[in-house]
Amino acid sequence: MADLVEKKVEQWLSAGVVDANTAARIRAYEKSQGSSERLRWPVLLALGLGGVLLCAGVLLFVAAHWDELSPSSRFALVLLMVALFPASGALSSEKFPALSTTFHAIGTVCLGAGIFLAAQIFNLAENWTNGVLLWAAGALVGWFLLRKWPHAALTAVLLPVWLVGQWMNHTGLNWESRSIAVWEGLLLLALTYFTARTPEHDSSERKALVWLGGLAVLPCAIIAVFARGEVAPAYNRDPVSTTVVTIAWILALGAPLGLALLLRKTASWMNVVSALWVVGLGLVAPRHSFRWDDWDVIGFYIWAVVGAFGLIAWGVAERRRERINLGVAGFALTVLFFYFSSVMDKLGRATSLIGVGVLLIFGGWGLEKVRRGLVARLQENAS
Repeated sequence: MADLVEKKVEQWLSAGVVDANTAARIRAYEKSQGSSERLRWPVLLALGLGGVLLCAGVLLFVAAHWDELSPSSRFALVLLMVALFPASGALSSEKFPALSTTFHAIGTVCLGAGIFLAAQIFNLAENWTNGVLLWAAGALVGWFLLRKWPHAALTAVLLPVWLVGQWMNHTGLNWESRSIAVWEGLLLLALTYFTARTPEHDSSERKALVWLGGLAVLPCAIIAVFARGEVAPAYNRDPVSTTVVTIAWILALGAPLGLALLLRKTASWMNVVSALWVVGLGLVAPRHSFRWDDWDVIGFYIWAVVGAFGLIAWGVAERRRERINLGVAGFALTVLFFYFSSVMDKLGRATSLIGVGVLLIFGGWGLEKVRRGLVARLQENAS
């Protein structure tokens, strides 16, 4: 334990602030947390980057020598690859927990590679989504056994990939309105991930979900809008039964809201509101979304601004800075998109360029000032 913590505990004991039992619990907690607290960002960056490069190197080595190996050698190599890294993680768990987490993450990634390589070795003509499901099951089992955040993050990515793969096998995944349930479901799931951290509940797994959701929210929103407005050509349409569409919508709305209920408990009512906004976003999206002359739809921009302000208010209510930042970014993108689609073509070339320059300079300054004010208010409330 750090000398500073021990000194503080002794001072609290002498002043009668804590009793002996409380001091012992503080010492035990600080001792258990000490190894991870000594890590600094260069070490964490080295471990993360090293893990990614090691995964890439192992997979590249296997791919380069795959044709030279016999079937038995291939299978032995797959087993060794799947078993080596988890074993290394188990051996380093006590001395270097962060390195152990990296090894276990690499092992889970290699598990997915091993599943598909084994299918190739034995010439299994199976649905590729079954391999993704097995990979997700392995990651989920790893999380139940080890409670490490890489397993939770991989599970959070692989299960949606499996569901989207099932939809692709049944209908084909296109940029058109039949697939809107998939894209709106992914958008709602990204919002659920992004709001996983609350003042009452926080963990490394929830932090990983927030990162995944934050990276996926804006792309999923853009794709959902474009997909709503596009209609597949008649020659490219395959019949989709009402049962399949109904199941898709139930999963698209029910799965993210069920996960929100599990993660956020009673606070999940905000996710229900976000689900209403997601469905409304598709309803107000311009038709034929790839045609710029159809984007002059004021209702769409109003609805997008409502979503941005709602995310900001959500961040203020639950004291989450990342929601405020993303909400401000969403508002800025909406204003820029409105300018380029509905204002710029009505001005002269020089005037339009001046306008966008003024908008970027003064609008960006104003938004940053508002964002900093909201973040400072959160810090004041927290203190």
